[in-house]
Amino acid sequence: MVISQETSFDEAELYELYDSVGWKPWTQDIAKVRRALANSHLVITARDEAGRLLGVARTVSDDEIICYVQEVLVNERYHGRGIGRRLMEHLVERYAHCRYFMLTTDHESTPEGVANHAFYRRMGLIEHHEQGLSAFGLPVHGS
Repeated sequence: MVISQETSFDEAELYELYDSVGWKPWTQDIAKVRRALANSHLVITARDEAGRLLGVARTVSDDEIICYVQEVLVNERYHGRGIGRRLMEHLVERYAHCRYFMLTTDHESTPEGVANHAFYRRMGLIEHHEQGLSAFGLPVHGS
């Protein structure tokens, strides 16, 4: 597996990846996803030796104080093989100098949330309230 930074993206390849994990709001406008990736601070990918896209992670950051991990996803067929861990380890190391390293994921009461919370806790992340912090956002529409 090869982890590398990328700046241009194939829409069909992205569609296959996002569709594999059921991210319907993303697959409804894959051109928007491609533009979002291109406008991110950092996008890293995991590819197999044949160049097949296995996973992607991207950040929004000022590269000084805050790093927001916008998404980490791995093709569902390749879950459980350490790909997500490798992507996250890369990001944690890359942004170790930032005071805040944050992300948003599904609530732990959802099927996806249970696995996501367990994964991020294994990566050493803790919830905001456990640090005496709160996070706020406008309601998510169309989820």
